[in-house]
Amino acid sequence: MIEVEHLSKVYGSTPAIEDVTFAVEPGEILGFLGPNGAGKTTTMRILSGYLPASAGTAKVAGFEVHENSMAVRKHIGYLPETPPLYTDMTVEGFLHFVARIKGVNAGDRPNRVQTAIKRCNLTEKSQTLIRKLSKGYRQRVGIAQAIVHDPPAIILDEPTVGLDPRQIAEVRSLIKNLAGDHTVILSTHILPEVSMTCDRIAIINKGRVVATNTPENLMAQLTGGSGYELEVEGDAADIQSRLVIFLQGLPNVKLVEQAPSDVPEHHKLRVIAESGTELVGRDIAKTVVGAGVGLYEMRRSQATLEDVFLELTTEEKPLDAATDLESDGESEGEEAEPSAGEAA
Repeated sequence: MIEVEHLSKVYGSTPAIEDVTFAVEPGEILGFLGPNGAGKTTTMRILSGYLPASAGTAKVAGFEVHENSMAVRKHIGYLPETPPLYTDMTVEGFLHFVARIKGVNAGDRPNRVQTAIKRCNLTEKSQTLIRKLSKGYRQRVGIAQAIVHDPPAIILDEPTVGLDPRQIAEVRSLIKNLAGDHTVILSTHILPEVSMTCDRIAIINKGRVVATNTPENLMAQLTGGSGYELEVEGDAADIQSRLVIFLQGLPNVKLVEQAPSDVPEHHKLRVIAESGTELVGRDIAKTVVGAGVGLYEMRRSQATLEDVFLELTTEEKPLDAATDLESDGESEGEEAEPSAGEAA
């Protein structure tokens, strides 16, 4: 549905995004995850036809963005970080206006508008002036204007920024309900956003996409952060000279590190697995007991998406063939946000 190949954008001599390549399958939700300034918004603006690329190609529904900009715009719905709304219009009036300028046939407009209102849970607010809506409801109206013409692809740039926890949950549910009928790219720097909403993730760091995969596969392949956390009792010298060495000799152990303990005479250890491997808890417990050390607590620690994100965005490193590699980048805020008329 969406194909991006070797896409670049340069401002003067500064690359905003560089050699970006990725694809999104029909009906899939792709999370575009990266720190602020990593390249997310520039990529979204190029895909929407709002910003021209310096090099490379981007296709939506088979149409090249630069060569067939108007055809691409008919096949996408775009929600920029700041929703493009006319606040002196009612919700329903605004959606009728957007449907008209997006080329929806006059006979189809009432049905398309009501469908968008229902999908975004705006029925009770349909006759309310947009300026009187809360930020959460304004965000829903922004999503409604993106889907009112029933596009096959939807691009959402930071759709939950500034919302309270309840509003975030509501917007997440709405986005998940769009999957299947629509292909969705969700740009964000909020980790729970992608883990709870997206089928697949593209992680961007310093202008390059450093990995794409499912959240589960990324956590399994790209970090050695899983393992066990131990709380033991014994002589500090014995623990350092014997127990740590014994644990380091177990299969698949990458690292044994000590952590501060609040309890006198107790020591905390973390046994970390090699990337992509599992540790046998029984062997760890047997080693602790065999070293003559008291075992107070032992619990499994699982690598998280945050571990993956920090590993990939704090240090560039080669990944194995099981992980797709791409390149991207961006300077967020280089261009002004589109007005309501431009976005519509």
